[in-house]
Amino acid sequence: MGSGDVRYREVTTKSALTRVQGMPFAWSLNPYRGCSHACTYCYARDYHARMGRDTGAGFDREIEVKINFADVLRTELRGLRLRELVALGTGTDPYQPCEGRYRLTRRSLEALVESPLPLTVITKGTLVVRDIDLYMKLSRVVDVRICVSIGSVDTAIARGAEPDAPPPRARLEAVRRMRAAGLHAGVLAAPILPDLTDSEASLDAVAAAARAHDASFFAIRPLKLDPGVKPHYFAYLEDRFPTLLPLAEARFTGRVNPERQYVDTLEARASRVQRKYGFVEDRYEKLRDAQREAPAQLRLAI
Repeated sequence: MGSGDVRYREVTTKSALTRVQGMPFAWSLNPYRGCSHACTYCYARDYHARMGRDTGAGFDREIEVKINFADVLRTELRGLRLRELVALGTGTDPYQPCEGRYRLTRRSLEALVESPLPLTVITKGTLVVRDIDLYMKLSRVVDVRICVSIGSVDTAIARGAEPDAPPPRARLEAVRRMRAAGLHAGVLAAPILPDLTDSEASLDAVAAAARAHDASFFAIRPLKLDPGVKPHYFAYLEDRFPTLLPLAEARFTGRVNPERQYVDTLEARASRVQRKYGFVEDRYEKLRDAQREAPAQLRLAI
């Protein structure tokens, strides 16, 4: 994974906004299908599996570009009565490299500036800084939260697990630049990889880097391994950390999420480093925790 040419296929879509159930946001937006960052653990690979598509190269080397996405979104926004929270980038990175050419994310933000909705963005893409002007306009009228995903500041781990994503230091610089513009931007350490990036020292290193770059928040998410994702993550472990493969296989046998005890321990570590570096839980995190026991049926238009 993470090698070879990426092919882009232009398609049209009938809808842009997708209603979401059981999550802290009401709508999701995904202008692309697939993602060339080629992260071995990406949960969105499983959506390809459910559609009968290849979850390997079919996901990260064959990207669908929804060329009419922003126009459809603009029409849908005009018809909305409730101004509910929307999440951009839940099933694909809205700032993967092809955004530089297609500008679908920027055009979608322009539509949101015209018809504002509270917005959460999730990305590993440093191109997010290009759109600081639009985020500033939108944040004057609604809440805007920009989550830059950085699970580890270990460059070797990042290169192996996220082969075509920008390096952690570049993502941290993006956080710094957005914060300098007054935006609510921070670090989402996601996913945390068991036995690789889940130690308190590893979490501390990410939180320390987040604080050094003036992040508004630091939050974590544990690893989730759906059936369509598991082979790709296990192949990464077998190649880079073979001694960890049996542990991962045992941990995720018959399940997609780590056991509750493990998650509680991980969250306790994260809470300690959050307190150490002065990060307080924000509203988005409280909404997530309030819905932790609810069925998280995330229906994404990917």
